[in-house]
Amino acid sequence: MAVEGGAKCVKYLLFFFNFIFWLCGLALIVLGILVQVAIHNTAIIKGYTGIPLVLIIVGVIIFFIAFFGCCGAWKENQCMVTMFAVLLSLIVITEIGAAIAGYVFRGKVNDHLKERFEVMIAEYNKTENHEALDSLQKELKCCGRNSSSDWVNFSPGHKSVPDSCCKNITKDCGIGALGDDKIIYTEGCQHAFEKYINQHILWLAVGALVIAFVQITGIVLACILMRAIRSGYEVM
Repeated sequence: MAVEGGAKCVKYLLFFFNFIFWLCGLALIVLGILVQVAIHNTAIIKGYTGIPLVLIIVGVIIFFIAFFGCCGAWKENQCMVTMFAVLLSLIVITEIGAAIAGYVFRGKVNDHLKERFEVMIAEYNKTENHEALDSLQKELKCCGRNSSSDWVNFSPGHKSVPDSCCKNITKDCGIGALGDDKIIYTEGCQHAFEKYINQHILWLAVGALVIAFVQITGIVLACILMRAIRSGYEVM
């Protein structure tokens, strides 16, 4: 006969968990696509296109493992439930490793941003750099890398900045406005961009903790169901 009593409750909990887990996988796929689009539209961080790809791959793997777990729980198949628990444990270990690696190499992000800003300001007249920096300065309300003074060589008179630095953008509003905080933003874009990233990393960390909690709960439920099946209950 099928599992009974508390084991049956665990069976349905595991099935419900896998539905939530399936939604988590779908969420990671969508998040990866959104991050990929954001990076594609922000030239300054185009070197990090591997990050959304990892999110998408993990999302797809989770998506299929959740389906696998649903089938194992519903059919009370010990082999499928065991494989589900093992694969889910490997994913948790991989995520922990990725989190540690991200923390260890976090300093390299700042170095990359510094290098990219310097290159893009020096080569501002190139179309891609021009559009990327203008978009960034408008969105984050900033100017230059450290401050608006980074644009000191922008014009022959050394007193002008791109119009995208202006608080109220109009044609030629940046001419002669270097250092004038009434007309332009004087905060550097690197600091503003790091603040922007840190805000989003906080939400990403919260989301990761929620997903990790769901995953560990799934492993525990799978182990309980495996034990119940091994205890002599017949599978359906």
